[in-house]
Amino acid sequence: MANTASAKKMVRKIARRTAVNKSRRSRVRSFLRKVEEAISAGDKAAAEAAFKSAQPELHRAAGNGVFHQKTVARKLSRLSARIKALAA
Repeated sequence: MANTASAKKMVRKIARRTAVNKSRRSRVRSFLRKVEEAISAGDKAAAEAAFKSAQPELHRAAGNGVFHQKTVARKLSRLSARIKALAA
């Protein structure tokens, strides 16, 4: 357990930050799930619309440090390729 005042404060800060990051991560996963569902349904228009709304959310999460920037780039690249493959 934390002994000093500064250590106790850090425990409180970490708890708040964890809650915020958890909510941000959950929000991003919801956007990704919508894209995945549209792709699996084979609906290219819906997939593109969901992808357009998911893209800024992912970048925002990377900017806030929830996800690494390269992780976001990789996810977006793979989703984009799968959406493009729907046309073929």
